[in-house]
Amino acid sequence: MEYTYLGRTGMKVSRLCLGTMNFGVSTDEKEAFRMMDEALDAGIQFFDTANIYGWGENAGATESILGRWFAQGGNRRERVVLATKAYEKMSDPLDGPNDCKGLSLYKLRRHLEGSLRRLRTDHIELFYMHHIDWRTPWEELWEALEGAVRQGKVDYIGSSNFAGWHLVKAQAAAKERKFMGLVAEQHIYSLLNRTPELEVLPAASDLGLGIVAWSPLAGGALAGNALNPNVSHRTSQQAHVIAKHRASLEEYSALCRELGEKESNVALAWVLANPALTGPIIGPRTVEQLRDAIRATEIRLAASTLQRLEELFPGPGGAAPESYSW
Repeated sequence: MEYTYLGRTGMKVSRLCLGTMNFGVSTDEKEAFRMMDEALDAGIQFFDTANIYGWGENAGATESILGRWFAQGGNRRERVVLATKAYEKMSDPLDGPNDCKGLSLYKLRRHLEGSLRRLRTDHIELFYMHHIDWRTPWEELWEALEGAVRQGKVDYIGSSNFAGWHLVKAQAAAKERKFMGLVAEQHIYSLLNRTPELEVLPAASDLGLGIVAWSPLAGGALAGNALNPNVSHRTSQQAHVIAKHRASLEEYSALCRELGEKESNVALAWVLANPALTGPIIGPRTVEQLRDAIRATEIRLAASTLQRLEELFPGPGGAAPESYSW
């Protein structure tokens, strides 16, 4: 496994980040335990979760699975760089009018305590704001988040789904407080979604933020069974994406066959080849899928292959404003 520093920090993380969104949903606890043990054995020590995972009435279930896995001992917790998130509505530990989406100090304090309890830990290495809060001012946000760092409950703060200008505003407000501010941005990014190259990737890189890509397989559209007509469990959105890009996906599959690699691993290798990226989040449902994904770290895409991928899935033409202006 390869490792890299998370943005401008001195903390190293594995280039593959284990996403746990399926735990307790399509992956049962026993399989999740096996997967996390095998991930650690393979050198993947960067784990990603969120308080909302488990979804709906089961929100928090995924963090609880991780907590029970940590409780087995064997230095599991000590070996993991753990990331979780807050923003979405959670029925526990809030109720009433503050049980809503957002990042108020009132809510963040309670949601952080809930995550720590479910995860059975006293601290979290990376605590993400899961989305921008248009209502809460940065003075309040940094009061909450800086306080969590000073108390030792959180090591680093990250953002997720922020625009480039949100990152700049966040860091400007943190600088006024003489606080480190953000160290990472988790953002959607794949061969089929390269819009972040316009603003988010350049802003994050300039600010020294590690960029962690979520949905690097574009919701499964870049996986090996995307064009299989017998797959029946696709969402309407997945089906729309596949239909829209079918011609390019067919050529992509042919290219991967020429390379002798799985479509999913080429897509992950493409993300790993971008020097601006810390790495992708993988979301395996089984141990076998985890083993497949690890292969991506061994793939080195030739310049000719990268050029062919550029032709199949063209980006916005570079960073703004040069990408669309003279």
